[in-house]
Amino acid sequence: MRLERNLYQIRAEVLLNFLYPEVENGLLVQSKGTFYRNYNQDLLELNLEEHKVQLARDGFLKLLPEGLLTKTSDLQGEDVAQKYKELEWRKELLTEAFAPFDTYVFHKKLTIERYTSELLEHKLEYVLKTYFNYDLVAEANPLVKEAAVLLPFVSRWRGDFAFIANLFGALMDCEVERSEGRFSHVDTTVCWLPEVRYRLLIPGLTTEEYRKKTELLQPLIAFVKEWLIPFDVRCDICIREHPETANVMHESLTLNYNTELSSKTLETEEENNI
Repeated sequence: MRLERNLYQIRAEVLLNFLYPEVENGLLVQSKGTFYRNYNQDLLELNLEEHKVQLARDGFLKLLPEGLLTKTSDLQGEDVAQKYKELEWRKELLTEAFAPFDTYVFHKKLTIERYTSELLEHKLEYVLKTYFNYDLVAEANPLVKEAAVLLPFVSRWRGDFAFIANLFGALMDCEVERSEGRFSHVDTTVCWLPEVRYRLLIPGLTTEEYRKKTELLQPLIAFVKEWLIPFDVRCDICIREHPETANVMHESLTLNYNTELSSKTLETEEENNI
């Protein structure tokens, strides 16, 4: 779908807050009328040296009823051109007289626009803090920061084990092996709990790299178990060597959190067997 964006429809408050955020007060507003909006943008001219801004919108003067400041007979009779100049001069004086009202209203709108922009910029933090009691700003783990974006949709994704596997794969940039079954702490299946296991297949990790990734992964595991795994499901998540590389001899092969199989160990065992 193609979206048509007309830059001429951008309000002056939006442009000033984006281009000149330091400009807040001191601008004198000159309202030129909505007639200019037929072929111009809302912000006609900005002069920071003279602290003036021209807007293509009606000012306070346009709100006054017709006939209050002029009469129908002002252009009647002789010397119409001179009378028209006098009317234009009177209009300029009235525009200058009502300029403080237009300036005051514009500054109020500018403040509201700035506040609204800041609120929309931090709307995710606001929603998570207000409705989920989760402080995204205070979160230090980068993986949890990315996963926390899903909290507003947690009711949709809770219990979707395939989605959780894709989430781990995207955040850890690895292949994820998922298996589902039943768990029981006794030797019978009379009482059991549903179980899901996730194996993050990351090949070629050294012991130190494995330790760092495991430490980085722990806050994400806690987050996923709290928000995305149903309370009655037993979940096990860990890092494993990729099965395709496990069959190929490397200098070292990480099997588990405290197990490392090296090629030198295998050679020594083979010599002892001989």
